Amino acid sequence: MEKPELRGELVVLRPVAAGDAEPMWEMLNDPEGMRVSGRQPVGWTRAQIDEWCATVADRDDRLDLAITTHDSDEFLGEIGLDRFDPRAANATLRMSLRPGQRGRGFGREAISLVLAHAFGDAPDGLGLHRVGLEVLSINPRARMLYASVGFEVEGKLRESHRDGEFWCDAVLMAMLEDDYRASLLP
Repeated sequence: MEKPELRGELVVLRPVAAGDAEPMWEMLNDPEGMRVSGRQPVGWTRAQIDEWCATVADRDDRLDLAITTHDSDEFLGEIGLDRFDPRAANATLRMSLRPGQRGRGFGREAISLVLAHAFGDAPDGLGLHRVGLEVLSINPRARMLYASVGFEVEGKLRESHRDGEFWCDAVLMAMLEDDYRASLLP
């Protein structure tokens, strides 16, 4: 799979690289990020993160892009598509931002750029039919963001994640190619 560089007004998305290991490590170990995404402590060593960042761009079964800006190549977060199903033409979206980078508009634009690439026709796009995601019910800010760019709720996995002493739902959301194309009309 071709690894693109996608450019918007605020952000530049480029393939994750070896130099992203330190900020990736910080992001993966952020307590608030882990809580609202349902991630467990990584259990990976720093050496494994180093190797992941150095090699993930070579994988054909996923797209992992660093979120940066036009002014700086600093790793602000990551957005990606994985769980590709070529026969069904669908994939799963996931995104995570480093502490201090949330709420600045980077995520919204990164999602829009990845969706344009996902639903775009080859050779520049992936030609997908559906992009899905899961967002935890304890993360209403992310759920509102996904809804605002056109994702629709499809259902939920009841009490599928722990939030401390309590359970929370995973809300299933998706966007179809037709929904995406309709959103582009004036």
